[in-house]
Amino acid sequence: MNLNKIKYIAILTISLCVASCSSDNDSPQITTDFSGTFVLKDQMGRPAINTVFVDASKKDNFNTTIPSNQGAAYQSDFQTKLLALNPNYTTNALGMDAATFTGALATDVLTVTLDGKTTFFDGTNVLTGRALADDVISVELLLIFGGPTGADNPGLTDDNVSANDKAFLSSFPYLASPW
Repeated sequence: MNLNKIKYIAILTISLCVASCSSDNDSPQITTDFSGTFVLKDQMGRPAINTVFVDASKKDNFNTTIPSNQGAAYQSDFQTKLLALNPNYTTNALGMDAATFTGALATDVLTVTLDGKTTFFDGTNVLTGRALADDVISVELLLIFGGPTGADNPGLTDDNVSANDKAFLSSFPYLASPW
């Protein structure tokens, strides 16, 4: 079974579980058809990276490239874009030079630690997952524009969104209901 089919099965299984968590016994039965060919249409392991670093003419190809092949295929494009965005880039707050940083970004996956703190970046822990409250966009801006100490270009290192419009819930599903 290919990886794409496994991903879709996992997503559908979770959806079915959530849909079946109703106390209403009269809920309609949901059936799922897994026949056919599934095609990967979009990847976004790290929010905004695909949007900012992949040129529109290459989006479809990037989105269907297996993540383990993305670094080799797109690192130089990402580096060109990084240096266009920040021509003074030397290293970032992680100590990564342009080639190392863009190599990490071009492999668009969200890494997860199984035995440590889950966070996108908290100054110590880096890309060990993503907690709901992590300000991912500000972290990405800091790593792109903040320089070695994170203090360069202060007007470009924060999205200035300090909180969500609604607080997260303390129990599953954790996300607040829509407006």
